[in-house]
Amino acid sequence: MTNRRNVIAIMAGAAVAATATACTDDGESEAPGDLAISEFPRNETLYTTGAAWEPPSDWNPITPGQATGLNGLAYEPLFLFDPDAAKLTPWLAESGEWTADLVYELKLRSGIKWNDGKQLTAADVKFTLEVGQIPSVPYHNIWNWVESVEVIDDLNVRVDFSEARHQEWDNFLYANVIVPEHVFSEYSEDELLTGSNENPVASGPYTVHSHAQDRIAWVKRDDWWATEHLGLEVQPTFIVDIVNTSNEVTLNMLMQGELDLSNNFLPGIADLMEGQPTLSTYFDGPPYMLPANTAMLVPNTTIKPLDDPAFRRAMAVAISPGEIVDTVYGNIVAEASPTGLLPIWERYFDQSVLAEHGFQFEPSQAVTMLEAAGYVDTDGDGFRETPDGESIQLKLQVPAGWTDWEEAARSIANDLRDVGINVTEEFIDAGALDDARTTGDYEMILNNWSGVSHSPWTHYRYLFQLPVNPEQHDANFSRWESEEGWELTQELAATASDDPRFQEILSELQRISLEEMPAIPIWYNGVWAQASNAVWTNWPSEADDAPDAYPCTWNEMWRLGAIHMFTEIELA
Repeated sequence: MTNRRNVIAIMAGAAVAATATACTDDGESEAPGDLAISEFPRNETLYTTGAAWEPPSDWNPITPGQATGLNGLAYEPLFLFDPDAAKLTPWLAESGEWTADLVYELKLRSGIKWNDGKQLTAADVKFTLEVGQIPSVPYHNIWNWVESVEVIDDLNVRVDFSEARHQEWDNFLYANVIVPEHVFSEYSEDELLTGSNENPVASGPYTVHSHAQDRIAWVKRDDWWATEHLGLEVQPTFIVDIVNTSNEVTLNMLMQGELDLSNNFLPGIADLMEGQPTLSTYFDGPPYMLPANTAMLVPNTTIKPLDDPAFRRAMAVAISPGEIVDTVYGNIVAEASPTGLLPIWERYFDQSVLAEHGFQFEPSQAVTMLEAAGYVDTDGDGFRETPDGESIQLKLQVPAGWTDWEEAARSIANDLRDVGINVTEEFIDAGALDDARTTGDYEMILNNWSGVSHSPWTHYRYLFQLPVNPEQHDANFSRWESEEGWELTQELAATASDDPRFQEILSELQRISLEEMPAIPIWYNGVWAQASNAVWTNWPSEADDAPDAYPCTWNEMWRLGAIHMFTEIELA
């Protein structure tokens, strides 16, 4: 593995030759992999954008930040998560089951080959799991409860556990890809963690064709295992993912038919749909987009008065999600449940808990709650002081340039000022905000990292994970220390979804999250997906006869079955 980037010069324009075939000088057709990107036939090429904001340079599936599509088009997981059925479905694995309290057995599909012709076997699964023993590998935590991995034969693997973490194990099965032992065993530990892994050897339907500053091109494999095993065949011969430069450029390309799928947030898309019959979204009307994650107001609970659950609950009642949905987003998003859980988990909502502890926008109630908790305006300046008489001045920070979040922050700050809480919105560099969120150097932020997953467990891990460290990288950004919440979250991780205790734990976690309010759910961010039907059609939608996959190229969406989208789209 090398850290050197091998950037080749390719055509920067989005429009490409529309010829159906490309021939050499002697008239013979060239193999797809031999074509230059400028020669890709338009009716064999799918153009996407929205997942990449910088040039592709990393093909390492072990660590975050890979080129768009690497984990999904090239590398694949053992299972996919089907959000529609809310269950794991076999992928590289043919089956998997708990055969004893602390034993899980996997059976792989036969005949799966890496793109170098070698067989994918149980040894590759064992190797991938054991790479997690390196502390810096993102899934290192599985070795807190995985005891050993044993190869039974070429297709069968046995995993022994010290503790049966059902939800966390399911998370590994679909969220992590399998890598080839014969390639990755040659890498040093440093190369496993930081190497770019150019020319990846992988099992998926596409291989890297070429890449440049503004795009990466993928070319279809002829021998993808799922064609034989599942009757699936990806339709585009080529996929070209373009680095996003601006919403305006994206929208223009989409309307001109130079782009097939945009996964950018495009302001005003609801209005544009009226006059653009070639454009489509998942829903024909509001909210147009599937929900992807929950946007929440995250308070830093290590500072006053944000350390007070009563103050946080009053803020929740003072904020109008409807104003953000209507005014900021033009109804292309929906209000979030007070639980923060996405609609796919609605069957787990405890209505009795919501009736007793839920909240809705009611400014007069927020005023009553604040006064009851001792937050009153003692100096007559129009803003409340703490029960100790100290001034309250809070900043709500969001990334500069995220125009929808900027407007949402203005709306939230206005609502809070209306009930006497002195809040100022502030827009800062996205990188600086990332650092502030990680280190806790902020007062309030918006964050949407609780999203579609295989289990409600991931939402409560996001809210309650302990211990609170000097740097928080992926959970509990509010730094709220709820021992009860974290204990129940860990119990949930070890409880099977069909165990009656599963719902009991979820009900308790809903109660605790609503009483303690470590973060305030406001709206469901959408799976931004706008498709052009000029070249390709039959995109995923709510229609009964349409594909129900997620129409999205964001890296985490491949494990949710987005690959099915490319097997079901058709030429217009």
